[in-house]
Amino acid sequence: MISVAEALQDLFALVTPLPAQDVPLRDAAQRVLARDVTARRDQPPFAASAMDGYAIHAADHRQGASLTVIGEAAAGHGWHGTLAQGQALRIFTGAPVPAGASRVIIQENVTRDGEKITITDAQDSGSNIRPLGGDFAQGTSLPAPRHLSPNDIALLAAMNIASVPVTRKPVVAIIATGDELVQPGDSPGPDQIIASNSYGLAALVAAAGATARLLPIARDSIASLEQTFALAQGADLIITIGGASVGDHDLVGQVAQSLGMQRSFYKIAMRPGKPLMAGRLGSAAMIGLPGNPVSAMVCGHVFVLPVIRKMLGLGAHPAATQTALLAHDISANGPRAHYMRAHATAAGVTIFERQDSSLLSVLTQANCLALRPPHDPARQAGESVQIVPL
Repeated sequence: MISVAEALQDLFALVTPLPAQDVPLRDAAQRVLARDVTARRDQPPFAASAMDGYAIHAADHRQGASLTVIGEAAAGHGWHGTLAQGQALRIFTGAPVPAGASRVIIQENVTRDGEKITITDAQDSGSNIRPLGGDFAQGTSLPAPRHLSPNDIALLAAMNIASVPVTRKPVVAIIATGDELVQPGDSPGPDQIIASNSYGLAALVAAAGATARLLPIARDSIASLEQTFALAQGADLIITIGGASVGDHDLVGQVAQSLGMQRSFYKIAMRPGKPLMAGRLGSAAMIGLPGNPVSAMVCGHVFVLPVIRKMLGLGAHPAATQTALLAHDISANGPRAHYMRAHATAAGVTIFERQDSSLLSVLTQANCLALRPPHDPARQAGESVQIVPL
C-alpha cells in the first residue's frame, strides 16, 4: 500500500491541463480562465458624476455663491461644452463631467430659482467625481488561471470582453459495476440494491467544473465490462466504482489491463478507500474506486476532485484542509490515514460515532472529514485536528 500523498502524486502524473476554448461571456461563469485577459477600455471611460447635482468650477465652491445653470447632462447624454467660472451644469449620476468642472455639488446643498442656483452648504470635501480609469485602465489584466465568479463576469463585461478563453471541461465517464445494482426508479430484485455512488460522483464532478457521463451499469462479466469500457471512449477521465478488489467477482482491473491499462498503483493506506486503483487507459486517466458508497464519495473528494482541478489548469494540490478544535475526546488511530465523517461548528468538531463505509445517512450529515494520520495518538477535547471541508 502507498500513502495518500504518494497516490496523489501518481494521479497528478497521469493528467495534464486541458486545452483552452473560447466561449461567449454569458457561458463563462464558473469556468476556469485559461489565459490572461486585458481590458479593452478604461472604466469609467470618462470622468463621471458620482451624484445627482451640479457640476461647477473649483473657484465657485463657496458658501452663498450664485451660479447660472447653462445646460444639463445625464448618463448617456453628455454636455460637450466647457464650463466657465460662474456657471453650473445640471448633472445626474453617471453623466460625463464637462471640461472646466472640477466638482459636483449635490442637489441637496443648493437652492434653485429658475436658471440660478445658490450654494447653501459648501462643507462637502469630496469632488463627487469618479475619475477616468478610476476602476481600471485599458490594458489592465485579469490573470489566469482563475475560477470565474459572477463578480468576475461583471468585471469582464465592463472590460468589454465578449469572448472568454476558458479551459475545456474534462469529460468524466462514470461506470458503476456489479450484478447487485439497479438504477434509481427501477424495481430491485431480492438480492439487489440501488446504484447511488455513480449519481453522487456525477454531481460531485459536475460541481467541480467537469462534464459527467453516466454510463450503463457494467455487470460482473468480462463481456459486459468490455462493452461498457468501449462506451467510455473519448473521455478524459474514466471512473469505475466497485470491482477493484481481488475477489472472484472483482474483474475491473483484469478487464482494464486486458484493454491496455497501464496501472499506476493499487491499494492506499487509508480508511475508507483502501482498494483504490489508478492508471491510464488509452488517452484517458482511470481511477478505480471502491464500491462502498461512503468510500467512493470520500475518495471522490480526496482524489477525484484534485485531479479534475489539475485538468482545469488550477494546479496540482491536495484537498484543502483547515485546523479545527475537537469537541470531544477521540481514541488513537490505527496504521492507515482515516477520513472520518464529522460535523464542524463554532463549538468544535464532532466526529460521528458510526464510521461504517456504507452509511450514506451519516455522510449526508457531515460537513467535513476529520483527518487522522496513521498512528495518530488519542486526543482530548480542545486539541486541534485537520479537517477537509465538504
